[in-house]
Amino acid sequence: MYSSGLNRRDFLRTIGAGTVSLWMGSLHFCARKREERPNVIYINIDDLGWKDLGFMGSEFYETPHVDALAQEGVVFTNAYAPAANCAPSRACCLAGQYPPRHGIYTVNNSDRGNPRTRKLIPVKNRTYLPDGQVTIAENLKATGYATAHIGKWHLGDDPTSQGFDINIGGSGIGHPRSYFSPYQNPRLEDGPTGEYLTDRLTDEAVQFISNNQTQPFFLYLAFYAVHTPLQPKPDKLDKYLKKQGAPGQNNAKYAAMIESMDENIGRILEALEKLNLAQKTAVVFSSDNGGVRRITSMAPLRAGKGSYYEGGIRVPFIIRWPGKIEPGIKCEIPVHGVDLYPTILEMTQTPKTEGKALDGLSLFPLFSQTGRIDERPLFWHFPVYLEGGNRETRDPVFRTRPGSAVRMGDWKLHEYFEDSGLELYNLREDIGEKYNLAQKYPEKTKELHQRLISWRESLRAPVPPGLNPDYDGEYDKKLRLNLISE
Repeated sequence: MYSSGLNRRDFLRTIGAGTVSLWMGSLHFCARKREERPNVIYINIDDLGWKDLGFMGSEFYETPHVDALAQEGVVFTNAYAPAANCAPSRACCLAGQYPPRHGIYTVNNSDRGNPRTRKLIPVKNRTYLPDGQVTIAENLKATGYATAHIGKWHLGDDPTSQGFDINIGGSGIGHPRSYFSPYQNPRLEDGPTGEYLTDRLTDEAVQFISNNQTQPFFLYLAFYAVHTPLQPKPDKLDKYLKKQGAPGQNNAKYAAMIESMDENIGRILEALEKLNLAQKTAVVFSSDNGGVRRITSMAPLRAGKGSYYEGGIRVPFIIRWPGKIEPGIKCEIPVHGVDLYPTILEMTQTPKTEGKALDGLSLFPLFSQTGRIDERPLFWHFPVYLEGGNRETRDPVFRTRPGSAVRMGDWKLHEYFEDSGLELYNLREDIGEKYNLAQKYPEKTKELHQRLISWRESLRAPVPPGLNPDYDGEYDKKLRLNLISE
């Protein structure tokens, strides 16, 4: 039990006001009376931006079911994906580890973009999660949980080798070939012609829930939505073509796909109610990375998917657990995708697999009375290249060049390996990362940079091994200038 002197209601109100300081002390399984172990449904949306939901401020996208989910649980307003694109983020959440431990840094090859613009040789990238990794599904399955993966996997050929009893729709592909049947998905039987993929995956999820209502289950529901190709239902598209958009949020196809996603989350919640499982089930909702900037705006956050500025890694994050989490909590404490694994372990009273290293902390103390957590730094490492830059990224050629980042409290530091560049931002005062304070606050810059270096050393995080002989500095410079002037 925490010893702050606050009663439970005052404690929760303090979190809701966003004035809670970072709790101190170690995490451990609480000595509470053993209870029935809850079901866990982890809903992971693909490429959903931080601001692409009604409760996060959007006036164009319509998400009443997710908004209700947020009202019924805890919303983490400073929640981060472990990476700025699909595969590494998913690997981190499911394995509970930062990328240097599993070796997945990006999608496909690491030497993305024109070789004449890459100054360094990028680190080799792994495209699958090794079977030796103990995922959260394996950990839960070993203690009696039924487990299912439904939707996008993108970490190898088949998630059944990673602790899932059932796999529906998951393979190595990163986006659907079609949102309408026939799907051309090797792990999903086609439905009737024209059947919608998001609906179909929800049908499968509801069936799994119904089949396992008498035992604890873990469902990883990883919708392919709202990843490209943008293929909405025609009736919903017509609705948004007629609706007035907002600056940066006016793509009717994307809005229609978000509404379909939201409707199907409503179907999941309705199924839990009908089966009398709502009180027994914790629902986790998040996105794997920021939204795609050319489709949706994360403003006031900077940039989008693929960038390690806030728009690329800050994501919506909700946990609803009726009877355990008081409705309407808003927590401003920074949290990270690697925290999901230890949080689920504590929620389900599941011991960690012996020898398994976890890089996150359980968030259980932030919505219960069981303890405190230390103020701690959050890290990102991206020693590779990702093309497709824009006016909001560091340069217009790449969304990200090789580097690392750390957030500690209100401060965030970016380090870039090509030019040893350092950027320091105070996120409380400058959430858009517009003003680099590295020269103004050299001691803070040095402090965070040393934390970053020490962290890389502790994980033996690889950095680019040398210079790229094909690099053409003059060409790179001219290309940047030409793109800026467009």
